[in-house]
Amino acid sequence: MSRSGSKAQVPLWSTTPMTSSTNLQSYLAASASQVGALMSAPNLSEIISASVEDVVAALLAGKPVLTCGNGGSASDALHVSGELVGRFFRDRHALNVICLNSNVTVMTAWANDIDFTSVFSRQVEAHGRGGGVLWGFSTSGNSKNVVNAFTKATTLGMRTIAMTGSNPGLLGELANHVISVPGDDAPSAQNLHVLLYHYMCAEIERIATVRVP
Repeated sequence: MSRSGSKAQVPLWSTTPMTSSTNLQSYLAASASQVGALMSAPNLSEIISASVEDVVAALLAGKPVLTCGNGGSASDALHVSGELVGRFFRDRHALNVICLNSNVTVMTAWANDIDFTSVFSRQVEAHGRGGGVLWGFSTSGNSKNVVNAFTKATTLGMRTIAMTGSNPGLLGELANHVISVPGDDAPSAQNLHVLLYHYMCAEIERIATVRVP
């Protein structure tokens, strides 16, 4: 799980053994409470809709959508690309989505020979295009390699979407769309991210299919 740039917090439900059924119930109750808080988050619907529109516009214009993250957030970035390159609910044409943390050769070569903080920005330079989209995940909002990727994407004229925890950090200052969820620890934020990007993938697929049968 990605915790770069912030001190990890221990959720209250984790202070009792996971073998306890009471602990499972408190975990589920805490998760339900966070979903409730997400549902009442101001402007969430508008931010999600605007993000989806930017992704669809890029894809229909033949521009790339790039995703990235670290640790658990890397899995989320890869998950999004898998849903959109393949299929979610509909049979349709493939969508041009590239997960930057999936290229192990580039990542390990660049991190070993140069540095890890530019491992995503280097790939944005290679694959990014004006009018495209960079969709990044960082529960802290401060992961240096994601922040650097957003800076590079902006210089290329790309639109940017940041999915973060309750504090959007530096990404909150850089992204066109900031999807900040009410999770103060990495696992809680990532649980909420999954809910939102599954919805977004379904909407991206639906709208793209309608506009280009």
